[in-house]
Amino acid sequence: MQKTEAQEHAHSIRLEGDIILGGLFPVHSRGDRGVPCGDLKKEKGIHRLEAMLYAIDQINKDPDLLPNITLGARILDTCSRDTYALEQSLTFVQALIEKDASDVRCANGDPPIFAKPDKIVGVIGAAASSVSIMVANILRLFKIPQISYASTAPELSDNTRYDFFSRVVPPDSYQAQAMLDIVTDMGWNFVSTLASEGNYGESGVDAFIQISRESGGVCIAQSLKIPREPKPGEFDKIIQRLLETTNARAVIMFANEDDIRRVLEAAKRMNQTGHFLWVGSDSWGSKIAPVVQQEEVAEGAVTILPRRASIYGFDRYFRSRSLANNRRNVWFAEFWEENFGCKLGSHGKRVGNLKKCTGLEKIGRDSSFEQEGKVQFVIDAVYAMAQSLHRMHKDLCPGYIGLCPKMSNIDGKELLSCIRAVNFNGSAGTPVVFNENGDAPGRYDIFQYQIINRSKAEYKVIGHWADQLYLNRNDMQWTRGDPSVPVSVCSFPCKPGERKKTVKGVPCCWHCERCEGYHYQANEFTCELCPYEERPNENHTGCQPIPIIKLEWHSPWAIVPVFLSMLGIIATTFAIVTFVRYNDTPIVRASGRELSYVLLTGIFLCYAITFLMIATPDTGVCSLRRIFLGLGMCFSYAALLTKTNRIHRIFEQGKKSVSAPRFISPASQLVITFALISFQLLGVFIWFAVDPPHILVDFGEQRTPDPKNARGVLKCDISDLSLICSLGYSILLMVTCTVYAIKTRGVPETFNEAKPIGFTMYTTCIIWLAFIPIFFGTAQSAERMYIQTTTLTISLSLSASVSLGMLYMPKVYIIIFHPEQNVQKRKRSFKAVVTAATMSSKLTQKGSDRPNGEVKTELCESLETNSK
Repeated sequence: MQKTEAQEHAHSIRLEGDIILGGLFPVHSRGDRGVPCGDLKKEKGIHRLEAMLYAIDQINKDPDLLPNITLGARILDTCSRDTYALEQSLTFVQALIEKDASDVRCANGDPPIFAKPDKIVGVIGAAASSVSIMVANILRLFKIPQISYASTAPELSDNTRYDFFSRVVPPDSYQAQAMLDIVTDMGWNFVSTLASEGNYGESGVDAFIQISRESGGVCIAQSLKIPREPKPGEFDKIIQRLLETTNARAVIMFANEDDIRRVLEAAKRMNQTGHFLWVGSDSWGSKIAPVVQQEEVAEGAVTILPRRASIYGFDRYFRSRSLANNRRNVWFAEFWEENFGCKLGSHGKRVGNLKKCTGLEKIGRDSSFEQEGKVQFVIDAVYAMAQSLHRMHKDLCPGYIGLCPKMSNIDGKELLSCIRAVNFNGSAGTPVVFNENGDAPGRYDIFQYQIINRSKAEYKVIGHWADQLYLNRNDMQWTRGDPSVPVSVCSFPCKPGERKKTVKGVPCCWHCERCEGYHYQANEFTCELCPYEERPNENHTGCQPIPIIKLEWHSPWAIVPVFLSMLGIIATTFAIVTFVRYNDTPIVRASGRELSYVLLTGIFLCYAITFLMIATPDTGVCSLRRIFLGLGMCFSYAALLTKTNRIHRIFEQGKKSVSAPRFISPASQLVITFALISFQLLGVFIWFAVDPPHILVDFGEQRTPDPKNARGVLKCDISDLSLICSLGYSILLMVTCTVYAIKTRGVPETFNEAKPIGFTMYTTCIIWLAFIPIFFGTAQSAERMYIQTTTLTISLSLSASVSLGMLYMPKVYIIIFHPEQNVQKRKRSFKAVVTAATMSSKLTQKGSDRPNGEVKTELCESLETNSK
């Protein structure tokens, strides 16, 4: 039985003590081809293991911590394999398993004597998360608390499954949060993830992806996994896949150092130096091994590492270790051979022709030594267990020296509650505390791998993270010393006036769409229509009032109508003055003085309306437009209609009798004319009552497809329909007058004005027939205001000019230049005049031999005489 115990202890370290702590360390690497253990791990194995022994020594020497109580240890090798660690950890629970020896007897018949196993009250370890998970499932069944110094998998934060597990290192969820904060601070929103297959890598990436989804703003382009046993060319394929999403330059890595090194090698082989922006977890940290001979491809890598410090006391302790004074460490001889490259006699583990170890070698003198990064946490884990036991001792054994009976069987639940309640300054001076899930607070240092002066490469501290990020951008350096931060985004920011149209399922990727037409950028995802009276500004980021225009006097559209109008007004005024001055001459009397003045007034108003149509609209101008727009034409055509109707009635009456028709006197003619005009005025006044005049700004008239050209038109509230109604009565008079002119076309021109009036009306009809398609055909034109106003005013001026030119200019010409023709001839009776008029052939011949206006004068004078 003693032989079996000796064999068992050859694979473990056993220190006697009043209270025994278990320890799990990866002293050896994973073995190949079915062999459980491989090569010795000097730093991760021996350094950490010695840190536990060092901490126990320090606690046992401390008179204030567990006084008169000695801590012992039972330390096992996990060989970096979870299944092997599970087998080893059964050693910790042997004392808690009752053995039935009733049927077992020795050869001499005596009952067997079993070696009493150590009763483990708590376990320090393990290192790998997968090992800790496996072991935690066993230890919780026996209520043995466990404190890890290196396991960071977020899964271990589940207090319902791993309720007896605690750790002095922060979980990867904090690490993932810190890495996400770095990515966000860099402005990278499109990244890939790369994980080593296994609990650490996969859970770390899962935590990063989960947190990035919850926070938003960062999208995962690809999430790749490195197999446990990668095939040849596997890493080249990984780089090729990462290159499929070219914009995702940032790569979040939760991978072991071997995989990191091989990924960098593959990137270098594929000439991708400087393309990828590596963000490494604490498995990369500030290690040299992954970046040896890969300096250029690793340049700029940002890595994080739990904040730690080098423990000077441990350095002094470890440098003093030798084969003579460290026999308690059963693996130290193997370490000695590995560290100094020598062989310890024929029983040494190393093979080959190596020099023989003298035993006088010295660590740090004959070999390099640098304290492994997790030493601090191993020491803190041991001290956390010791502080918990000390507190339990104070509660259960007050004033008792050594262990009291109450602590002979330590209750794991009570010890766990004491562990969760500890709060002390650890070996590096930082607080050691646990939350309700047994996790330590997250405190990380942030490094960047930089090449200094193109020769020396080193990790430089650029910031830290403790619940929030503190990053010094000035200390950062990228490829070839470039201080500007490279980009890793799916889509670049849209320009002002463009909205983001996101790709379905990938909120960080979008297409930029310009806010077209009258739309402006309301927010980064939406274009909205500007209010009707506004248009987008130049870059479509907001709206601004649409400029308001009107027809200006200096516009070419106004100059031509005004010029024609002024000429017409001058000519009309000259005609009126001439008629007034020669009021009693035969030609003026023969023209019908009263109606001529009415007609000339209408012509004058037709010219004058141009100025009202071009004037700046206001309530007064709009009122005058309504009144005078149709009034000038109404005056003109009411007078002409009365004239043509009079002539028609006279000659129609002459065919029946020699008596004069009724209402042919000048007074009657004026009454008829003003009666016709009164209908126009009545319509206007009704229009005023129903819809009082006011101005408006028409934003639809010049609402061009290009908002830059959009204008609001200041105008009177006169619709096209209202305009037609206003002119409609005058047009009706014009058409009626034209009908009478046609009826009297057979009357010889020497007897009346029927033919000049006829020509006037025919020409006027042609003008207004041309006006209608021009006016309404341009209703959709951007130049509508100008075209319609100009067309209307010129049509009015042309109508007035036709009337003035055909009816009055010949008379003015005779009056001024041929006064000898402006003489009175002998009068004849109305009967004689009518008789002569009916003899058209003779009258034509006679009229050709008589001076112009003679017969007309006789006719008018005869009519005036008979109507008195």
